[in-house]
Amino acid sequence: MPEQLDLKLFEKLNYQTFWHPAEKKGYSGVAIFTKVLFKQIVIGCGNDMYDREGRVIRIDFEDYSVLNVYMPSGSSGEARQAFKIEWLSFFYDYVINLKQSIPNLLICGDYNICHQPIDIHNPKSNANSSGFLPEEREWISKFLNSGFVDTFRHFNKEPHNYTWWSFRAGSRGKNLGWRIDYHLVTRSLEKLLKRSVILKEVTFSDHCPILIEI
Repeated sequence: MPEQLDLKLFEKLNYQTFWHPAEKKGYSGVAIFTKVLFKQIVIGCGNDMYDREGRVIRIDFEDYSVLNVYMPSGSSGEARQAFKIEWLSFFYDYVINLKQSIPNLLICGDYNICHQPIDIHNPKSNANSSGFLPEEREWISKFLNSGFVDTFRHFNKEPHNYTWWSFRAGSRGKNLGWRIDYHLVTRSLEKLLKRSVILKEVTFSDHCPILIEI
């Protein structure tokens, strides 16, 4: 929520800020900060069930659009896992439709899914864990095959690169993590990619920032 931050610092740096928080205070939400001239901001994805949870915000520039997305977690139980699977089906169709009018897309955020065994510290013991279930991993593959690039893997094929660590058992210090945060771009933007980096040394939460330069 914007009222939870002192925005003067960002204003001094000439950022404009846009927010889409969940109706439930402190639950979820997404935001965009920009210095770049843009055409429009679109709050939400047009589905009340997901917009109540602050899942999507989009900024349209002249030649491309950026979506910040916070995908649901299913780790709290069967009901939320079912909600997550419904969301994945909806979001796939939503993006396929959006690409018809906006072919150049950057979709970044917490996807709450590890794609491959390389993206999780213990794939065998987590084979039945939400976030690494076969149907979730298949969804990521399907999404990429629809015309997207996993920008971090475009540059880096090495293991042990994660973006989230449990607060339990010193997981971060041991690098027992999951790579669940992504910048995915349409293949039309692939030639413009310059770098994609996980900033694992930044420790303000159980996630770390990820950076893309195009």
